[in-house]
Amino acid sequence: MLDLSKKKQVDSLIMNKIGSVKKSNFFFFVLFLDSSFKKIFIFLSLLFTSQVSFAAFSAQEFQSYVDSLIPGSRLGMSVRSVKTGNVFLNIRGDEFFTPASTLKTLTTATALHLLPLNYEPQTTLHLEGSIKENIFSGRLRFYGEGDPNISGRFYTDAFYMMNQMVDSLKTLGIDTIRGSLFTDTSYFSGPRRPEHWKSNYYDAWYGAEVVPLGFNDNCTLIRIKPGANVNDTAIISLLPDVGFVTIKNELITTDNRARRWRYSIDKEKPVITISGTIGIKVDSSDIVLPVRNPSAYFLRAFETALKDAGITYIEDYKVHPGIEIKKYRFSAAPLLSMLDEINQRSQNLHAEMLFRNVGKIVAGEGSVEGGKKAETIFLNQIGISPSYFKVFDGCGLSPLNKVKPSVITEMLSYMARSPRSYFYIESFASPGVGTASKRMNSLAMPQQTRLKTGFISEAHALVGYIFTMTGDTLSVSAYLNETGKNPDSKAKDVLDTLWSRLVEKSNDHYPSLMLAKKLWLQGLSVKGLENRLDYFSKALLNTPYLLGPMGESYLDSIDSKPLIYLDSVDCVTYIEHVLALATASHEDSVFSQLQRIRYFDGKIGYFYRKHYFVEDFLGENVFASVRIMEGDTTIIRELPKKDFFASKKIKYQLDNPKTEIHYLPYTKSISFAKKVWEGESAIWGVAFVGTSPKIDATHTGFLILENGKKPVLRHASQLKKKVVNQNFDEYLKSRKGKLPGVVFFNFLEL
Repeated sequence: MLDLSKKKQVDSLIMNKIGSVKKSNFFFFVLFLDSSFKKIFIFLSLLFTSQVSFAAFSAQEFQSYVDSLIPGSRLGMSVRSVKTGNVFLNIRGDEFFTPASTLKTLTTATALHLLPLNYEPQTTLHLEGSIKENIFSGRLRFYGEGDPNISGRFYTDAFYMMNQMVDSLKTLGIDTIRGSLFTDTSYFSGPRRPEHWKSNYYDAWYGAEVVPLGFNDNCTLIRIKPGANVNDTAIISLLPDVGFVTIKNELITTDNRARRWRYSIDKEKPVITISGTIGIKVDSSDIVLPVRNPSAYFLRAFETALKDAGITYIEDYKVHPGIEIKKYRFSAAPLLSMLDEINQRSQNLHAEMLFRNVGKIVAGEGSVEGGKKAETIFLNQIGISPSYFKVFDGCGLSPLNKVKPSVITEMLSYMARSPRSYFYIESFASPGVGTASKRMNSLAMPQQTRLKTGFISEAHALVGYIFTMTGDTLSVSAYLNETGKNPDSKAKDVLDTLWSRLVEKSNDHYPSLMLAKKLWLQGLSVKGLENRLDYFSKALLNTPYLLGPMGESYLDSIDSKPLIYLDSVDCVTYIEHVLALATASHEDSVFSQLQRIRYFDGKIGYFYRKHYFVEDFLGENVFASVRIMEGDTTIIRELPKKDFFASKKIKYQLDNPKTEIHYLPYTKSISFAKKVWEGESAIWGVAFVGTSPKIDATHTGFLILENGKKPVLRHASQLKKKVVNQNFDEYLKSRKGKLPGVVFFNFLEL
């Protein structure tokens, strides 16, 4: 029953504070009115506490680490809870940073949010003319709608889609084409080479020209082998070779293993010059280079497919196009496959094409400006100001692109909560996969993170998600800009180390959780609470003792040790782990059950922890209740919670609790301990009352009662440095003069 004097205190607090409490919080309070006063007491003090602190990640520690290895660089980071929105780490979160390829996460988020899941960019083949005696006369017009996968990416070879188009002609009986082939690229507007990219990007595969109709990623693979003899010209071949790219071979074979070649690409023509030397003992090497005028490259590839299929093509521009007599539509891969290529493998051409595609579909303009308009629509719809993004392309190659770390984690958090979250998150890379195939491979829990990498000159980035064993997901953005002359490999290692620390800190209890699940499964056949308590308390015998082995992990800055930890235990955490294992309904609920046992209503935080064993743990009357023993006595102690929390810079708003402690005095406890137990076997809990008036109990453990035997204390012993079985009377004798008595308690069936 609620004490009337305490009820007046609660009512007074409500009247004083209710004006500042949000409606949702007040509703939460009303729910608590049906519970015990102790819960109300704790709840109110939490609700009106102004200094509850979060974020165990140290901004100063991270910044110092970066400064020591990449001096002069600029670090920006944001770590945010997807579930609650709490920001756990903020380092220059509201400053602009160059995102490099991590800008692709905005491109793909926009597309996934605004386009239908079954969206597939298409290519249309129009037959404009007539068919007579297996001869088509007229024009074959290819209308490209930004399909980046007319290649061998998802198929057996690069000509798979070309062959599908050719087969459509064969079904009409066509064996000869007289007239012309034409590519309609009007779906996209603007330059094929995005503005603001550095000029050398256009000579690399990742800077291929952007058109709505291309072939083989608008690139060719060049295979280089030494000549048969020293001073011979090297052997150079193209894959695929459609007779479009011209190679000027100035590469000479030498008598060594060295590769000292270089290449240059004509600015407008598909002409590549390869010069230098190659050692005769070199096996072979491949390089992938972009092809100029990719739409013409597409047509030459189609001509090759026609020839391979036995269809004759006679180019004759005097044959004018006629009316459209047939139309075929082709699609190589759907949106979800494109997301993987962009986020997981960081394919720039795919990102640029999707950027323009969504611009065309949503804003009516297949251009950079159209893509930006689509992103503006997306950002406005999810409640983020577009002004926080400065966008000049879809893939992140432009050094003018700028984003804010805190805004990126807002966007990532929204996507993680959206109905399409699975498709988005799973499109990211992970250690050992995609662009992260050689990064963080030593991470103990690689499955706990998904990430997108980014790098251009003096700008490195990682963004993505970290999955925590608390059931939350963290959205993370990390940028390292202005790295100067520091090696790029070092900058990547620094970011990888910071990211790994986040994964490890937010999953610091992972090995213990796996052990707890294993233990739970091993005890699956054990039925009944007392039998399960006995089983799991035995299973943890000999576990090393360590005072205070657990804390709140990354969720609180005061005590950042793990949330579950079985490498070592103290007397309380031993009780808590055993009780969680015994009462959890499933292996996957052990962790959450432990938090409900350890914290008021399972709300993780130093302030919410049950610090006082009798007042908090037993007083809550959920998992255990005090057992009244014959000969018990009672004392009332005022526990100094105000001072206790003040030492941690937390304000405790209520009066110190006056705790009623029922205990069996020391001499009577000794008498009980010396006697042989004559009842049914049982397992109780015991707590040992402290001599100081400022505490309620100093130690706890399990009391094992077996018929015909003296009681045994099973506990995590500081003296013996491990979990042990010890005769109850032996332990009490060792504590003579140091404890007034013993509180006995029962564990409750839930």
